[in-house]
Amino acid sequence: MSLARLAGGIVYDPANGVNGERRDLYFRDGRMVAHTGDAAVDEEYDATGMVVMAGGIDLHSHIGGGKTNLSRLLLPEDHRADPARDSDSSGKYLRLPSCGVCTPGTLATGYRYAEMGYTAAFEPAMMPSNARHTHLEMGDTPIIDHGAYVMLGNDELFLQMLAARDDFERLRDYVGWTINASKALGVKVVNPGGISAFKFNQRSLNVDEAHAHYGVTPRDVLRTLSRALTELRVPHPLHVHASNLGVPGNIDSTIATMDAADGLPIHLTHIQFHSYGTEGPRKFSSGARAIAEAVNARPNVSIDVGQIIFGQTVTASGDTMMQFRNAPMGRPHKWIVGDIECDAGCGVVPFRYREESYVNALQWIIGLEIFLLIDDPWRVSMTTDHPNGGPFTSYPHLIRLLMDKAFRNEQLAKLHPEAQVASALPELAREFSLYDIAIITRAGPARLLGLADRGHLGAGAAADIAVYRDEPDRERMFTSPAYVFKDGRLVARDGTLVAAPAGGIHFVSPDYDRGIEKTLRAYSDANLAGNFAHAAISDDEICACCRGGRLLPVACFPNG
Repeated sequence: MSLARLAGGIVYDPANGVNGERRDLYFRDGRMVAHTGDAAVDEEYDATGMVVMAGGIDLHSHIGGGKTNLSRLLLPEDHRADPARDSDSSGKYLRLPSCGVCTPGTLATGYRYAEMGYTAAFEPAMMPSNARHTHLEMGDTPIIDHGAYVMLGNDELFLQMLAARDDFERLRDYVGWTINASKALGVKVVNPGGISAFKFNQRSLNVDEAHAHYGVTPRDVLRTLSRALTELRVPHPLHVHASNLGVPGNIDSTIATMDAADGLPIHLTHIQFHSYGTEGPRKFSSGARAIAEAVNARPNVSIDVGQIIFGQTVTASGDTMMQFRNAPMGRPHKWIVGDIECDAGCGVVPFRYREESYVNALQWIIGLEIFLLIDDPWRVSMTTDHPNGGPFTSYPHLIRLLMDKAFRNEQLAKLHPEAQVASALPELAREFSLYDIAIITRAGPARLLGLADRGHLGAGAAADIAVYRDEPDRERMFTSPAYVFKDGRLVARDGTLVAAPAGGIHFVSPDYDRGIEKTLRAYSDANLAGNFAHAAISDDEICACCRGGRLLPVACFPNG
């Protein structure tokens, strides 16, 4: 019951309209509290002149599940070459051995997020048949809260029902059952229908192109899933990895994907990879302005960017159609493409983004252009699509690029000269403020996920707090916070870990008609290897998966 005070900080709390105000903050028993003036303070932390924000929230980061683990296994050299992970003798790390740069192990993932001031991260691609594995890996990731979006829209039963023009209510109940059974926070669709179409030898599938076997289109899939989530009152919009990832000219299909929701909420993820034109001699150009204008004109659309960062990484995606196409470009040249239980796909291809590459340089430019051209920061979240665009540890560098135009220009000058000429970046004078950064890394993701008690510092919120020294070099500033608190407990000081508690698991439990289980059981018994009786994960089981982490159910939107 001890009361703690964080004194003298400059608070940026957009969810409560606080923009750079000097305030004392109080917390007790893991929650922010209002101070009445007569309560005795038991612990005090001096934050005089420091920048105070809620803990960071990464709404799209591949931190658990099959392809994440395959990425680690595919790159043992990444773990061997990690120079800082054996540095217990330096006193910097309170940690068990865990390493890797592109796809760090579970322990290192939690440690590094916390050391940057992040207190939650969400796995965006959990297959229903692999949900236990995903939760076990996320549960082995210390400190940070977590959750996952379950993948639908390429699973055979869904496509069979859609092709047979089954009642929408039965499709909706199937979606509701899947969310509940897998303890998911939302639904993600990857290349709608395209992963399945790849099995039937289709090498591309545009938004209004028919699946070779089922005859349905990606638009059909998107409309059905977005309507289902709306009727199930799931807070997070349908999380969409659109058609034609990485294909020049894909801006048309990206905008068509936005409109396929028919005005219902929709979230387009790693949109940088879906913002390419075909202008110029190389037939590859920036479509950032067209995409930004489309988002600005559609208030039902939110996005995250998927900014690329130069250097070695590994691309891990359920989009087998695109990963098969990308496999020859793998560096080092090795790759994995697979399918699990007809639910979805898995493709893992290592990749190195190079400043001297015209395409890579333009990808870097496109991501920054999108950030700077979107009018409403509440509808754009900061991601690198870890590890696809780059590791999440690049976020401080990305923050500096957004806040410091001079630094941005310096980095632009290092790139392939033709990419510089093709760029609108030099004319974009916008520099993000600390308030903007607090929105795109904290308050905005919390709102998009329906996390009412996260992403802000008001009374009753979780005491997830990051305190930064206000340094001109924003990259250095956001790399090593002075203090990081998770549920009111100090977990890092000056970028050094001091505690490693277990995080909690966020999930949603929508209402649905359990009569759908008869259909699901019959399909499972006829086609799948697992026993349907064990398909659903119970509350007790999920708690055990998460090392005793707290269950954090997210309320569905009220009716009406």
